[in-house]
Amino acid sequence: MKNKDVRYDVAIVGFGPTGAVAAGLLGAMGIRTFVCDKQSRVYDKPRAISLDHEIIRLFQQMGVAKRIKPFVEPFTDSVYYGVDGQVIKRMSTVAPPYPLAHTPSIVFTQPPAERVLREHAQSFDCVTIQLNCTLKRLTQGEEGATLFLNQAGKQPFTVRARYVIGCDGASSTVRAQAGIELEDLDFDEAWLVVDALINDRGKAKLPTTSVQYCNPERPSTYLICPGSHRRWEISINPGEDPQELASPAGTWKLLAPWISRRDGKLWRQASYRFHALVASQWCKGCVFLAGDAAHQQPPFLGQGMCQGLRDVANLSWKLQAVLKGFAPERLLHSYEPERKHHVIDLTTRIKAIGQIISERDPEKARARDAKLLQECGGVVKPTPRQDVQPALRAGLLSPGLMTGVGKIFPQPWFYGPEGAEAQRMDDVMGYGWRLILSRGADAKLASYARSLKLPGLTVVQMGKPGSIELNQVAQGWFKQNGCSYAWVRPDHYVYGVGSTMADLTDHLKALCAF
Repeated sequence: MKNKDVRYDVAIVGFGPTGAVAAGLLGAMGIRTFVCDKQSRVYDKPRAISLDHEIIRLFQQMGVAKRIKPFVEPFTDSVYYGVDGQVIKRMSTVAPPYPLAHTPSIVFTQPPAERVLREHAQSFDCVTIQLNCTLKRLTQGEEGATLFLNQAGKQPFTVRARYVIGCDGASSTVRAQAGIELEDLDFDEAWLVVDALINDRGKAKLPTTSVQYCNPERPSTYLICPGSHRRWEISINPGEDPQELASPAGTWKLLAPWISRRDGKLWRQASYRFHALVASQWCKGCVFLAGDAAHQQPPFLGQGMCQGLRDVANLSWKLQAVLKGFAPERLLHSYEPERKHHVIDLTTRIKAIGQIISERDPEKARARDAKLLQECGGVVKPTPRQDVQPALRAGLLSPGLMTGVGKIFPQPWFYGPEGAEAQRMDDVMGYGWRLILSRGADAKLASYARSLKLPGLTVVQMGKPGSIELNQVAQGWFKQNGCSYAWVRPDHYVYGVGSTMADLTDHLKALCAF
């Protein structure tokens, strides 16, 4: 077979969204990449339904955002109803101007969007993709890993790669072969997930926002998805048969408070145990884990797929730097502390939101309602979903962790040349390392940075021709974080901030010594 014993830079096991994005990113970098998946095509029903502006910015970087746009819509507000039907909480999105130049929270239709991601990965000559292909065994040696693979209707074959990324889901074979265990973050609940396509008659009956029903008798979630798609997540009570509830008859019975069979048709229904788990190790030898292979979390903020794509956005540029000889291999050691801490921090916050929704004790639920209403003075104000996103707190970050370090740097809109449309910053300034100086920053800082001639570094001086903001998003960020410049990594996270030449020199020394 043509790829028997072929050596690649990176092998990716799993061609779902996380694996497809990893392959697309590495392909664009010219990294020789092998991808396999045991399935032959994209699953034709939705699983993930929510993304955020960080991920759309990633799609912008990949050049696929416009192709995915037909399959997305803004996420509506989420209204939380308490025990007695009163509003106790409301989650919304931040007001314009949007900090990353994209709608902060969106819903999307997974199957067509996932096809776009696969097609993008397949467009690179340096990416080899084998479907209907199952990993049977994985071994590691001094020069990388060997994957032993079976493909339907063909002879078993092997692939060798310097690095392996396991994107093969919650029951990951890569994780098992690497001997990596999962750590329990103490969440385990049974839920039924229902996707339905609703007709106009049904839509007229349903809420116009997404809803969290914080009812102790049966906590439930209603979500407005693109077009006619609606999703319910309904808790399963003790003693109920999950398989029976996932049958059409059982599902329609649970949907009765909202709609009947005349109001639409079932698209997908499945019972799950929602867990909060994280891999004990994210890297072992030359093997890395990403997506559901590395972590699983409750669905209450719709961050599952986002977290997987953050994983590979973090890992891909580091693999490029090491494989191209721009950085030592120890750079890859920053992947686990950055992503594992971020996932644990976000999962902790998601669990806290889940506890608001899922409280089963009526007295405690009423106490919860009273506490939330007391905290807002009886007037429920919208809380932006983005407020729950943590910053990075370990890894490739400038020592000292000053305010702003580890956060995502915003993406302002720039005025285009006279008569031209405005452009997003990343499209103008690129996606590598950037030193971004605020409007009014000491010009000597820019001159000094340019004189260093660091490979791949772009110096952006806000307020100069070609980098004049429309909406002052970046300038507001500098003011909020008390600095004049930011060292920004290729994944848009801030490595370091400062205002003086001494700060800049210290950051550079720390970066070179990492």
